[in-house]
Amino acid sequence: MQSRQRRSHLGLLFLASQLFQVGLDNIPPVTLAVLALNVYLFLFPVAPLLKTCVSVHQVYRFNEWNRLLLSPVHHADDWHLYFNMVSFLWKGSRLERRLGGAWFLYVLSVFSLLIGLVYLLMEALLTALTDDQSYSLSCAVGFSGVLFALKVLNNHYHPGGVTYVMGVPVANRYASWVELVLIHITTPGTSFAGHLAGILVGLLYTSGPLKTIMKRCAGLNDSRVQPCGGGSAGNYRAGDAASYTGGLTEEEQLEEAIRNSLNDRKAPPPPYGFNLPQEELRARRLRWLYT
Repeated sequence: MQSRQRRSHLGLLFLASQLFQVGLDNIPPVTLAVLALNVYLFLFPVAPLLKTCVSVHQVYRFNEWNRLLLSPVHHADDWHLYFNMVSFLWKGSRLERRLGGAWFLYVLSVFSLLIGLVYLLMEALLTALTDDQSYSLSCAVGFSGVLFALKVLNNHYHPGGVTYVMGVPVANRYASWVELVLIHITTPGTSFAGHLAGILVGLLYTSGPLKTIMKRCAGLNDSRVQPCGGGSAGNYRAGDAASYTGGLTEEEQLEEAIRNSLNDRKAPPPPYGFNLPQEELRARRLRWLYT
């Protein structure tokens, strides 16, 4: 296994500068370890990109399921790595301090695998609907699908804030969707389906059954991770405070009140729809996309 050759490591130098400005002692351990893993696998990749990216063609037809593990932690170039890891540094540090290291690592592991599966499902569905094999050949690599899922979590835990997207203030509840569209428009080489898969998995965790399923599989009932509705009866007596708060901590009750207040003041957002463009690819060429 040989080190990947690059014309420039400027992105790595900028990343190192960011880390030392923040201070390694100020980065939670799981976030730092995942960051280090991505950097290591960029310098010493397990395999070339075309053997680590994930696509319907490679995973389903050739049964290469190991790509689901490899694709999130490999990057196309040093700038791809830099932007993803700087984003992860902020999102990961914030979430790890809130959720705890063990649960955060569990979330990252589940998200990485599930986003890959959702991506494959969407590309397979597009192939079937359009009869265009380019969707099955599209091969995605990178950590940004996970970053979109983490952004959904951050926005859920910190409601009511504003994110600046290209200098324009956007409410946190819409930020992920706005970034999804803008990145696709301004950077054609990115994977729309990979980023969308991240948002969908994040929503499955915050608004769907994923968190409950993960807790039941892990057998955990950490107060910082909201308890399952069916599992709280054994831990809370009838008539105690938890019967009125649903087992939420004081901080989580405050955030829930903020969300309810925002929902009362504003009409529900309209459903989002996206028209995926047709890609003109030759059948004999494998196209891989950044995610």
